[in-house]
Amino acid sequence: MEARVPDWAMDMNCAITVCDREGTIVYMNEPSRELYRKHGNLIGKNLIPCHGERSRGIIRDLLATGGSNVYTIEKKGVRKLIYQSAWRENGEVAGLVEFSIILPAEMPHYVRE
Repeated sequence: MEARVPDWAMDMNCAITVCDREGTIVYMNEPSRELYRKHGNLIGKNLIPCHGERSRGIIRDLLATGGSNVYTIEKKGVRKLIYQSAWRENGEVAGLVEFSIILPAEMPHYVRE
């Protein structure tokens, strides 16, 4: 079961992974598929068992509250912004979407008022 997501999402320059309310992956764009290629096709697989207890708690909380979780990571010298948020259908939390965005080493920051 693969979710219907606009075509523009498939080739974005960031990884997009979407799961349903139970944690079953329903969509991965091409960068997401490439990121997790060593694990095979993850569509239809549950992402919750792949995470540690702390992360499972965050996932449960996001699904229960409809909230978001934002943080940065660095792995093998590559910095990424991870943005996780609930998505809704008819006003009800239907699952989570994660954007994994590679950050440049130097990035401007603007303060606008």
